[in-house]
Amino acid sequence: MLQVNADLVLRNVTLPTGRRADIVVADGIVRHVGAPVRAGETIDCTGYTCLPGAVDMHVHMRGGVQAEKEDWRTGTMSAVAGGVTVVVDQPNTVPPITTPELLRARIREAGEGAVCGFAVNAGVTVDADLAGMRDAGAMAFGETFAAPSSYGEGLDPEVLRELFYRIHALGGLATVHAEEVSGPVPATLADHDRARSGAGEARAVQAVLALAPAEMRLHFCHLSTAASVRAARGTVEATPHHLFLSHEMFDPDDTRARVNPPLRDEETRRGLWSCWDRIDVIASDHAPHTVPEKALPFDAAPSGIPGVETMVPLLMAAHRRGQITLSSVIEKTAWRPAAILGILRAGFEPGDRADFALYPDEVTRIDPSSLHAKCGWSPFEGFDAVFPEVVIVHGERAYTCGEYGEACPAWYPGQGFLSQDNK
Repeated sequence: MLQVNADLVLRNVTLPTGRRADIVVADGIVRHVGAPVRAGETIDCTGYTCLPGAVDMHVHMRGGVQAEKEDWRTGTMSAVAGGVTVVVDQPNTVPPITTPELLRARIREAGEGAVCGFAVNAGVTVDADLAGMRDAGAMAFGETFAAPSSYGEGLDPEVLRELFYRIHALGGLATVHAEEVSGPVPATLADHDRARSGAGEARAVQAVLALAPAEMRLHFCHLSTAASVRAARGTVEATPHHLFLSHEMFDPDDTRARVNPPLRDEETRRGLWSCWDRIDVIASDHAPHTVPEKALPFDAAPSGIPGVETMVPLLMAAHRRGQITLSSVIEKTAWRPAAILGILRAGFEPGDRADFALYPDEVTRIDPSSLHAKCGWSPFEGFDAVFPEVVIVHGERAYTCGEYGEACPAWYPGQGFLSQDNK
């Protein structure tokens, strides 16, 4: 028997190659793959699909004055229950994160409440201290608003150009919310789709590319149409709600389906799937609002939906239907986001981060009462899903069939912080 000091062994893991092996974990890192060893804890993975822990690089964990919507504990509990072991929080908080001091306070808040890994992005506004936030550990810059959205004001093109050049000079990654907004205040989901049209989104993507330096690191958030995906340069993100939901699935004034960018018609939704191979990342844009807020009249109700817990389970159900490959799910939820962000990937090779989720064969239906987000509702109610039964974070059993283990709130700082001599 191989002599390796191990904290955990995952036995009988079927690897993406089809090979079956044991994964040996120590100090939160995969140390060996292959021969059996003794360990403090052993989990038999027979009958499970073992995936690397997902990185959701687009969440809004609320907290602070918005804690009634979500906080770091409930939001990351929801993440872990859905197989997500690292979340990247967006900076359009209240107040927005525009200084190193506010960034550090947000990191402290996350560290006190989170039950999994996390990172925090820097806000991009005219007066934001971009260099200071980079040095303080911001993961990326943005969601940068090229159009207004919830708690984020759209930036003038010339201002956006200047900010892009500043971010590029810092070596930063700019994540962009690209939309056009026009027409009267919408009263229905179809009105909302027209006011923030798919054609306008594609034009906004092209406008952003014209403003940004040619070699800049750009990441387009939540693109919702095939035309937008094809127009983009850099990396591209899509959400489960744009892939699985159309506004035609809901009553015309159902505010639960109000989100920015809007849900599209059924034909456009299906068209987005045609770009599956071009999409780099699936991210949830987890943006919870309370039931009373969503019960407001359509023109007053906020845009945004919860989704971090259902993201990978929806994709796993699609895989079980034969719609997508398991390797593409791993690539778009775990490996590609980690590469874009520059963090150690979770995976099956020695040196990889030991974050895993074990998915059973059983396909269930999404029941909002069983989810862990504080808001208590989901637009995916009744959809097929495969939820993980066991989730490992940093080599520790964090979740087992609805029960949580010890919290592992690791902070993942950005490359600007890591490159400093005095880190």
